[in-house]
Amino acid sequence: QVQLVESGGGLVQAGGSLRLSCTASGSIFGINAMGWYRQAPGKQRELVVTITSGGSTNYADSVKGRFTISRDGAKNTVYLQMNSLKPEDTAVYYCDAKGVLTEARYYDMDYWGKGTLVTVSS
Repeated sequence: QVQLVESGGGLVQAGGSLRLSCTASGSIFGINAMGWYRQAPGKQRELVVTITSGGSTNYADSVKGRFTISRDGAKNTVYLQMNSLKPEDTAVYYCDAKGVLTEARYYDMDYWGKGTLVTVSS
């Protein structure tokens, strides 16, 4: 069973920074891509950024230049450094793992964490 656990959310003032972490567990041999999505109150979940096992990234335009994703493949962990935070960044941030190879087999599906709340005050 693959599980993702996020951490690092909290309350920060506009212009501040936060670092989110997400670790996948469950006899994992590899993960094709990991990423972060967010869902603000009353809105649909949206892409923040993804990173492949090869290091290719895809950022939402709204976070380019402010957010940076990094990945530790050996630890099955992905990080999201968020700088210059804005009130509109307030949301629950969800970690995603896509395409997971375990000791049992390859799972061509998405796994999600439970989310961590980021609140940016003005």
